[in-house]
Amino acid sequence: MSLAERFMAAFEGFSAAHGQTQISPERRAGKQKAKSYIVRKPLTLELIESHLSGSWGVGSIPINEDNKCRFGALDIDQYPLDIEALDRKLRGSRIPCVVCRSKSGGAHIFFFFNEWISAGEFRDKASEISAILGYGGCEIFPKQEQVLVERGDVGNFINLPYFDAEQTLRYAVKEDGDAATIEEFLGLIEERKLSASEFLTLDLGGKSDQFKGWPPCLKHLLESGIPEGGRNTTMFAVGTACKMVDPDNWKTLHETINSQYCKPPLAASEIVTIQQQLEKKEYFYPCEQQPLASHCNKSLCKNQKYGIGPAQQSVDLAGLSVIMSEPRLWFMDVNGRRLELTTEELQVPLKFQRACMEQLNFMPQAMKPSDWHTVVNEMMTNLNEIEVPQELTYKGQFTEHLEGYCTGNVQAQSAEELLLGKPYTDDSKVFFRLDGLMNYLRNKRFDEYTRAQIQERIKEINSGEECHGTKRFKTVRGEWKTIRVWWVPELNTEVNIPDVYVESSEVPF
Repeated sequence: MSLAERFMAAFEGFSAAHGQTQISPERRAGKQKAKSYIVRKPLTLELIESHLSGSWGVGSIPINEDNKCRFGALDIDQYPLDIEALDRKLRGSRIPCVVCRSKSGGAHIFFFFNEWISAGEFRDKASEISAILGYGGCEIFPKQEQVLVERGDVGNFINLPYFDAEQTLRYAVKEDGDAATIEEFLGLIEERKLSASEFLTLDLGGKSDQFKGWPPCLKHLLESGIPEGGRNTTMFAVGTACKMVDPDNWKTLHETINSQYCKPPLAASEIVTIQQQLEKKEYFYPCEQQPLASHCNKSLCKNQKYGIGPAQQSVDLAGLSVIMSEPRLWFMDVNGRRLELTTEELQVPLKFQRACMEQLNFMPQAMKPSDWHTVVNEMMTNLNEIEVPQELTYKGQFTEHLEGYCTGNVQAQSAEELLLGKPYTDDSKVFFRLDGLMNYLRNKRFDEYTRAQIQERIKEINSGEECHGTKRFKTVRGEWKTIRVWWVPELNTEVNIPDVYVESSEVPF
């Protein structure tokens, strides 16, 4: 196989669509702004070749129509990022993967498989790996456990490495820290490719029973040693766990953990202050604070005996996509599961909550409208737009109806019949009164356009040239009459039907 064929095989995913990204020179939070959209066409060898040559960048959707994947990735969007050190850490942990620099200077940690693996199982294991690395909460591709194919959903794509392969900035890291050529990158894939079972049974450490049932973030921090800089927050969370583990002797347990696992231990006065805070009322884990947030694995934590309870379980929202039909249809990942939304359900928190109940059998806490608006606006900065055929847009539907009106059975035989609302063809143009067209649209139950919008569409069809005026004709009574008309270029509806050769005149029954 050629390099392009091997590259394409490595990133096999959704068969009927692929992604493209338009890069803006603007930057936000250290990351280049970009517009992402889905093209409903397969990722072809020609597209891969144009990507590798630097002509046209593309992305692959890891999840396929059966909700499985042959590759997946962690998207680390922290800047600045030492990707060589990250690669060393992964190799030191014996986690077979390939680390690539992303287009924004972050890292894509790719995992490749010999076979298809459940997207849900991949995401669960990938969440564990991200938490161990200290990048809990990073984006995971596939972004969802399932795609609603029957509803037009196609999932989210990830930009592929080695755009403009000869001088790419999206390169893989070799063991010596140097950038790998595309040939070396494909070699790394073959060396580090896994079976599904090998990946799912990777030994990530932390299997001791000493902190069994504890939140994964605390378990990891305690087993690796709590360093300076995060001791107070961590020991506050440890105290919360101690109260659940041993309500009668939790202070003694808390102090023991401080002396054995903090490097160096917190002063006794600070431990007393934390314990006094915890005595005043019931606190939840400070999951959003560091260093806990970097090692967070919510999906695993909520199943632990001393993990986050129902009152603290938050909702993870990601992967916002929109089908560019009219009206719009939206898809969002809610705790890894795909949710279909109307624009109103996305806009109103209570209606979003109801959609979750009806589709996911789950009722998230309703946010304040102001908080919800902030969340949705942030997600829209990374919105995936899914292309649709023109006939699914109002513009396409109007064009179809206009063609039907201009070429249908009810045609004027003379200019006088324009008064009856019929279209009249003359001099390579189709003339009509606007009221006649609007009555036709109403009969077809197309009422999405106002009169002004219809006029703008007619101007557009005429390429901005003059498209309305007056038509003067003589009535049957011999009187001259002038009416106001609009027009579009004559539409050719003739279809060439080839001759059919009949071998015999015998009746076929």
